[in-house]
Order: sequence, then structure tokens, then C-alpha cells
Amino acid sequence: MRKMLPLMLIVTLAGCAAHSRQADIDSYTSKKINEIIENQVKPGNKDNPGEIIKNVSYQFLGTPYVANKLIGSPTEPEKLVIDFNGLDCFTFLDSVESLRKSSDQNDFVKNLIQTRYIDGKINFLQRKHFFTDWSTREKLNAKDVTDEISSSYIKITKNLNRKADGGEYIPGLGVIKREIKYIPGDKVDDAVIKNLKTGDYIGIYTHLAGLDVTHTGIFIMTDHGPMLRNASSLAANKKVVDSPFLDYVKNKPGIIVLRAL
Repeated sequence: MRKMLPLMLIVTLAGCAAHSRQADIDSYTSKKINEIIENQVKPGNKDNPGEIIKNVSYQFLGTPYVANKLIGSPTEPEKLVIDFNGLDCFTFLDSVESLRKSSDQNDFVKNLIQTRYIDGKINFLQRKHFFTDWSTREKLNAKDVTDEISSSYIKITKNLNRKADGGEYIPGLGVIKREIKYIPGDKVDDAVIKNLKTGDYIGIYTHLAGLDVTHTGIFIMTDHGPMLRNASSLAANKKVVDSPFLDYVKNKPGIIVLRAL
């Protein structure tokens, strides 16, 4: 059994009273948070968030892929989950984004709440369920730069959370009408690569009704070429890996590009 370290934090939200939240963090995760902040975040150039994202995300390579990490549903109270023993494609991103802005462990927990939840409210229906929530719902995590990356982008209006049969993926959330911009996979070429920046957050666009993406990752330029650093559910991986970017996206419907603020 992993040793659990109770971490009580007091988070003061703008315009709201102070809220107490209990987060149980096991010793492995606690140690990793502290090491990454000390060794990758603090020495980093705050004016170059992409480089910090690259260095922070590197520390998660090899981390096992574990699906459905978060706890909460319309019938089960939301719990603040912080666990680096396994990550899915979205908890990988919100962990990296929260770490790169943090000065210590308490700061990380505060940043994770702001990154993961709309207005920092720990509630299932306040969770940023959609990738494009990061660039549209407060507190904003990133800017949508898709239309700056390629003139071949396509703009479409989607009714997020509405299934093709009219039902909801997330009961009680309602339907979110949102303009989505994406670059078709067959238009992602060397010119697009030149406009991407290390640390850009990438969503793999989907044509499925009610969804914006089916997978997420981070664009990283390496000595071996451009990579999509991602928590991969593929049977051959089942861990955080670097996947050759162009090979990965060429047969996908497209990409959405968000850039850290």
C-alpha cells in the first residue's frame, strides 16, 4: 500500500470565499512534484513556457497509461485526484500545465484546481471535459492558435456533449455550442511544423458528434524530429511516449493547437 500524505490547502478564489479541499497525495507523487518543481521549473525561463513544458513533460516519459483517472460523475461527488503513478492523455496535460506554473507543492495543487476546473470549482459539472475548454472557459489555460498555424484550417460549429442520437455524453452538463477550428491531417506538413512551437498542446480533432477531440498530447521538437508526447493507450505503448508527429497525425481527421498563456 502506498503511503498517503494528506495535504490540506486553502484556496482563495477571486470573488469567492476561501474553500478547503483535502487531497491525498502518495509519497511517490509528492516526491515527483517537488523534484520537478526544483529541477525543471525553478531553473527554467518563465518567458519561454514551451521549454519548461518540454522539460517537465520529459519527466513523465514511461509513466503507465491508466484510463479514467478522475473520480466523479453526475451521481458520485467529484474528488480531487493527484496521482502520478498512472496518467491518461488529459491528466498528463493538466499535470504538466499545472507544474510548469508552480513554485511549490501547495502552489501546484492550487494551479491544478484552476487548470482542471472551470472557475476553480471542484465539481464534476465544472470539470473542463473538453479540450477546447482550455481556451474558452475560465481560468484560461491556453490560447487557440490553430488559425495562425495554417491557412488550411477549417472552421465548424459543433454542439459539444450532444450525441448523434440527441442524448448527452455527460448528463446534466447541457449542450455547448462552440466554434471549432482544426487543421486537416492531410494538410499537416513541414510548413505547419515550422509554425508549431515546442510545448504547444495538441488535440486530435474528431468528426464525431458532440466531441472536439479524441486524444491529446504535446508538440515537442527533439533531436529525432517533431514528436507528439502523449499518454498512449495503444497496446504497443500503454505509457507516456514520444510518437513521430507527422506519422501520427497524417491519417487523423485533424489537429487543434492550443498555446500556453
